[in-house]
Amino acid sequence: MSRLILFNKPFGVLSQFTDRGTAGSARPTLSNFIDLPDVYPAGRLDMDSEGLLLLTDDGRLQARIADPKFKTSKTYLVQVEGDIAETSLAALRRGVMLKDGPTLPAEAERIAEPALWPRDPPVRFRKSVPDCWISLTIHEGRNRQVRRMTAAVGHPTLRLVRWRIGDWTIDDLLPGEWEDAPATPGSR
Repeated sequence: MSRLILFNKPFGVLSQFTDRGTAGSARPTLSNFIDLPDVYPAGRLDMDSEGLLLLTDDGRLQARIADPKFKTSKTYLVQVEGDIAETSLAALRRGVMLKDGPTLPAEAERIAEPALWPRDPPVRFRKSVPDCWISLTIHEGRNRQVRRMTAAVGHPTLRLVRWRIGDWTIDDLLPGEWEDAPATPGSR
């Protein structure tokens, strides 16, 4: 039986078990939170992003989740700089041009500020620059894609929380918490 772990990755944590960075660095890794043998991340989540990271001991499941050819949907709650207009959301829905080519169409909508845990460190607040939240669902997994997409429509990302991968969500998991989940999507 495959093992699947749902982990709410905190801001500032590397999505790997060891830090292969510069000598003497002390960046937190998955090993600071998860002490399980033979589980590996299915995909990645940047150090400056938060939220759902899946880990598994099943290589086939790992590939199905992480490989872009399977187009597993990923939903992000994104705090962006500025007051995003419908024209910018429409551009995200059509797909935007990035340096490495056009993105696939995304699902994008403005949302009310979600009830999330406080981020440590907090997002810098600027009185003269408004911000807002969007929900963005993509079906690919390019490097820093969500951040590059919001920047392409004129709204840099301030905070990025991955909420869902396929049918798996972080629901009530707090940052740094993990739980076992069924390896079959939708059976949670």
